[in-house]
Formats: sequence, C-alpha cells, structure tokens
Amino acid sequence: MRAEINHEAEQVRQSLSLLRRRLDWDVANARLSELNELAEDPALWDDPDNAQKLMRERTRLDNAIGALTGIETELSDLLELAEMAEAEDDEAALDEMQASLVTLRKRAGTAELEALLSGEADANDTYLQVNAGAGGTESNDWAGMLLRMYVRWAQQHGYKVDVTDQTDGEEAGIKSATILVKGENAYGWLKTESGVHRLVRISPFDSAAKRHTSFASVWVYPVVDDEIEIEVNESDCRVDTFRASGAGGQHVNTTDSAVRITHEPTGIVVQCQSERSQHKNRATAWNMLKARLYEQELQRREEEANAEAASKTDIGWGHQIRSYVLQPYQMVRDLRTGVESPSPDNVLDGDIDAFMAAALAQRVGGKEEASG
Repeated sequence: MRAEINHEAEQVRQSLSLLRRRLDWDVANARLSELNELAEDPALWDDPDNAQKLMRERTRLDNAIGALTGIETELSDLLELAEMAEAEDDEAALDEMQASLVTLRKRAGTAELEALLSGEADANDTYLQVNAGAGGTESNDWAGMLLRMYVRWAQQHGYKVDVTDQTDGEEAGIKSATILVKGENAYGWLKTESGVHRLVRISPFDSAAKRHTSFASVWVYPVVDDEIEIEVNESDCRVDTFRASGAGGQHVNTTDSAVRITHEPTGIVVQCQSERSQHKNRATAWNMLKARLYEQELQRREEEANAEAASKTDIGWGHQIRSYVLQPYQMVRDLRTGVESPSPDNVLDGDIDAFMAAALAQRVGGKEEASG
C-alpha cells in the first residue's frame, strides 16, 4: 500500500493510543456501565442536582468512548477498502481513501484534544482577569487589546461573556478588567492562558515613533459550582464598598454599589461593579473569591503532581508565557511550547486555538510523565 496511506493510518493509530490512555479505557467503560444502570433507576431523580451531575458525566463518557470506537471502525474499513483498491490497481479509489484518512486523522486529533479537558473543574464557567503592567497608557492599551482578544475568542466559540469589573485607562485601554466566560469547558480551554503576555511594537502614543515593550498579566480561575465545597471564614475578609468607575452609565456611579473583598490570609482581592445593586455585586464578589481560592488549591495540587517532571518548560503562574511582536517583524510565539504564528492580527482577533491546544497537551504530558 502506498506510503502516504500508511503514514496517515499510523497518525490515527497514535491518536487512538493516546485517547485510550487518557480515558483510562477499562475504567471509563466500567464507569459508563455503572452510570447506565443508575440512569434506569427512577429513584435517581429524587435528588435532581445529583442526577444532573451524573447524567453530564454519562454524556461525556459516552461521547468520548463513542468517538474512539467510531474512529477505530472507520480506520479499519478504510484500510480494507484501500487494500482492495490496491489489488485492483485503482488509483482513483486510492486517492479517495487517502483523502478520507486525512479527514479521519483530523477528527482523531480533535477527539484527542477534547480528552485533555478532563480536569476537576475543566467543564466549568470561568473568570478571566487582565491587568496592565507598569508603563501607563502603553500598557493600558495592551491590556485592552488582550481583553478584546479573549472576548473575540469566546464569541467565536459560542461562549457568553459578562464583564464583572472594569477600570478604564486614563487615555486608552484598561487598567484592569474581569470577565465571566460561560459555556461548556470554558475553564478547561482558557486555564493555560494565565501568565504574563509581552507586546513589542511601535507605540501609537509616542510622537517619536519609538519601539516599546509592554506587559500585561492574565489570570484565569474557574467558577465554583454547587458540587465544590469552599469554606471562607468571613472574619478573615475585609469588605469595602465604593462608587463604580467603569462602564454602566451615570446611574451606577450615584451610589456606593461596587464591592471589593480582601482575603487577608492570602492577600487575594476581588471586586465587582457590574450591577446597580450592591447586594448583587456583593454576591458576585463572594463567588469570585471562592473561585480564586479554589484555583489556588488546584494550582497547589498541580505543582505537587508535576514536581518530579519539572523542567525549563514548566511554568509558574505569573511568569511570561507568550510574546507578541508587531515590530520590527511580525510573530507571536509561545515561550512554553514553541508554537508560533506569523499573523499577530489574526491572533489578536481571537485565533489562539493552536496555542491553547499545545499548552494543554504539554500540561497533560507532564502529568503522564510524572505518574508514569
């Protein structure tokens, strides 16, 4: 059989092997059988919240196992047809089989990526916070560009975006902003974006047209759902109210409706000013604090799991992760994975899937190495 067909088939087999390992195939099938039995028990719905949680798990496992077995069956069928075409010296049929295998390889790659999103909170909604670094207007503008990039990415993938807090820069951009991204696997996809992002360009705010380097930080933390217990001692927290300064109209600014909560043991500060009601902003701020504390716990667990696999490519939260160069050449480069794009305009318009996929694969690969 021609070498191209064998090569594509081998790529599909490699993806299937990784999928089986990440799913923990035997355990996943046993768990799906258990969930199928539970689904037939009418008493399951006596506790609707627990029933919905179990049904979400069942759907996820069923989709993952079905995708893998479907790809395996299609690969076997295509290779059998290719053997027949080769025996009959049918070049047109061989070309068709090769094209079908290329499509199947892409499907297997997509399934492999989706299997990476199996962390404890990956399926949850997420908060994403952008903070401008030192540098005044230039850094504020860069932070605004980053915020737009994530909003565009979210919209392109069908996620809903709410702005929970925003402080605008004096001349341009933002000093800081927090958005809530709602949708399946929002945290799973965005979690590797935490870190410092660096921009190099000719500043539009410099009359001498000099090249400037600006920094902004991104922090991503999952929304804590009802199944996750996070205890916060209110005596450890300081709650301040103030007049909203962000978007929202004149009415928002007439009362002390914005709420800031400082968790003194950790130094974590959250604030919300998106609603006119102080009560609603306070409730949202408490949820944000719980999410930050939960993310901190997830980070601690991950650091412990990866301790044995630490390397120069291992990142710490807050470290520089990506460089966006607009001058003197055009290139976006991820410093953890080496993934590059020669089209910064496309990246800044939300085309960041390749960077996220590579970072997810690297993170899961490190965990597998640590446990292997």
